[in-house]
Amino acid sequence: MTQRRTSGQMRRPALTGRARRVVGMALGLALCAVVPACGLQSANAFIAPADPGRIKPVPALNGVEVTVGSKNFTEQLILGKMAETIFQVMGADVEDKTNLAGSVATRQAQLSRDVDMAWEYTGTAWITYMGHTQPIPGRIPQWRAVAKEDLRENHIVWLKPAPMNNTYAFATPVETQKKLGITKLSQLKQLPVSERTFCVESEFYSRSDGFKPMLEKYGMQLGKDVPRSNVTVLDTGVVYSVTDKGGVCNFGEVFTTDGRILALNLAVLKDDRQFFPLYNVAANFDQAFIEKYPQVRKYFEMVSKEITTQTMLRLNAKVDVDGADPALVARDWLREKGFVS
Repeated sequence: MTQRRTSGQMRRPALTGRARRVVGMALGLALCAVVPACGLQSANAFIAPADPGRIKPVPALNGVEVTVGSKNFTEQLILGKMAETIFQVMGADVEDKTNLAGSVATRQAQLSRDVDMAWEYTGTAWITYMGHTQPIPGRIPQWRAVAKEDLRENHIVWLKPAPMNNTYAFATPVETQKKLGITKLSQLKQLPVSERTFCVESEFYSRSDGFKPMLEKYGMQLGKDVPRSNVTVLDTGVVYSVTDKGGVCNFGEVFTTDGRILALNLAVLKDDRQFFPLYNVAANFDQAFIEKYPQVRKYFEMVSKEITTQTMLRLNAKVDVDGADPALVARDWLREKGFVS
């Protein structure tokens, strides 16, 4: 579905675990470094054709081979296919390396220059790749910190991030939201204890930066303000359907761009004390590539600023709920916005 960004894979059946363990990531990168083309495979090399729109042909790119990589979950496939269509319109010969086996393989492909570009999340880079434990509040400050370090250490250029933030959140059925009169996490403490019921996945429940510290950020203690009997731990992916059905829990752990939020008509509560790290997506390029073809920056940043959380929710739902092809979903959105025709 709409997985996320790390070695343990963060989004479930397509949205699987954001393995934040830096040691595990380091071991994975080390292994990939000695295994040729680690994870470099594509399940579907189809690139949806398009003609120029706001994005025009770039003479310097005519006939140049450009390799695009992505991770192996819905959101990343859509973004990767989007990049491929953009490059084709600009005149490049595109080699498809989307659908790589997770964050480890994708990151290694970037570091080894097996791909020229990929989309990555600021939170994943800062916490998982770079090993920092404290996220930086604010979309632009977090991006600047990541971009500065990755350019210095790895000669990877981060273009300006999209408004889209694919992070953790809690959601509730719209009917429950109306009944309880709640729109943000800080209001949880105002509810009767009997209404403070949660469905979470096991990783989030037990992690040192997961459920318990989130409650503490909002003035509650697990076992006191939220009895442990009020918390149901479920397998990844089941949280959405159980939350939607009601009865077991009022609030379920979700990811903010997962298409099931729309399909199930769930309302996401605002993280008004900014507990969760930011996972804004940005186009990443090899420094030498972007310096040789500076026109690429203009077009990709023009597209990125239109990719909002609501946009990604809708596009992910087209694939995960409606069964559409990621390449066509990506191309049709580019057409909708006038980037291509």
